[in-house]
Amino acid sequence: MKKTKSKVAFRKNSTIELVASPASVAPIEFDSVVAMIESSRTKALVAVNTVLIDLYWEIGRYISDKITKDGWGKGVVQQLSDYIQHHQPTSMGFSASNLWRMSQFYQTYCKKPVLAALLRELPWTHNLLILGRCKRDQEREFYLTTTIEQKWSSRELERQIDGLLFERTLVAKPKLSPLVRELHRDADSQFKSSYLVEFLDLPPLYSEADLEGGLIQHMTKFLVELGRDFCFVGRQYPVQVGNQDFAIDLLFFNRALGALVAFELKTERFKPEFLGKLEFYLEALDRDVRKPHEQPSIGVLLCATSDSQVVEYSLSRSMSPAMVAAYETKMPDKSLLKAKLHEFYEQAISDRPTNQSVEPESTGKLSKAPSIKRPPTNKVTEKPKRSTKNATKRK
Repeated sequence: MKKTKSKVAFRKNSTIELVASPASVAPIEFDSVVAMIESSRTKALVAVNTVLIDLYWEIGRYISDKITKDGWGKGVVQQLSDYIQHHQPTSMGFSASNLWRMSQFYQTYCKKPVLAALLRELPWTHNLLILGRCKRDQEREFYLTTTIEQKWSSRELERQIDGLLFERTLVAKPKLSPLVRELHRDADSQFKSSYLVEFLDLPPLYSEADLEGGLIQHMTKFLVELGRDFCFVGRQYPVQVGNQDFAIDLLFFNRALGALVAFELKTERFKPEFLGKLEFYLEALDRDVRKPHEQPSIGVLLCATSDSQVVEYSLSRSMSPAMVAAYETKMPDKSLLKAKLHEFYEQAISDRPTNQSVEPESTGKLSKAPSIKRPPTNKVTEKPKRSTKNATKRK
């Protein structure tokens, strides 16, 4: 077999210029360009959504005016839908039913400027869910504000509405010890009285290990349920005190509060003695784990059920920043929560001065929606550090 020599032809009088290959650049230097691209895309999507919501608002206004002044009905709106599809065949979302929703959208919020400003921060699908599923202004404001803060997907928003988060939040406030509110002014906005974990699909009889394993397996969903500012640190987190080893069931960090949050899991009814172990863990975290710039750690006893009066008595003189919450493995009973909500409104009416008129249904006045605020930066006294070693849990 003949070997052929490769030849390179050069033009006459041409000069060959050798260029040194550039030194390898660290990928971190390219991250700023990628961040610019992602930021621009996000801004573009937000701008498009704002324009789209404004368009639906103006169409809703136009149809509402025609209904009032010219007596438009379903037949005319259907003709309008056909006309749009004929002249704008590539435009989607202008069916007769959607045009009616635009009219309802405008009529619901046209006299509520505070709520109207929030609408432009959510996609149309989210707005339709809140519009169709929420009956009171206060409820709509709650879901609008919370969805924006937590950045829920439409599926998660629907789950929270199905789980009656508004009713649960209004009827039962978080059960916090006085020290939690003293150390963390915004703790109420970061915790719930109960957490919905129906996604665990636990068997009828299950252990604490089953509960913990289920939460670990579905940690992404559990973090969404906890809130956007929670970050997972670890399970069976080891702490050493003296010559003994202990472990915390689940450890999180809350960015808004700037504090570690220890979760102790109980598959039974709350008992006052549970607080002793939790307080011990909090002391160990603050002495040996907490960083100097972090706020005092918070403990959460997550129990199957609890007696509110027993919890109140137990927490009233607690010297640790602790709280008690329940977990619910099934969707809450709607009729029961609705009844409790009715009692709440009745109580609110009876507690008002006689010269003020308050009704359970919306009066058109907007109440302040719950919001997540950044806590003030308080100086925390640094405590001596101890070494933390790997350990197995003793209970």
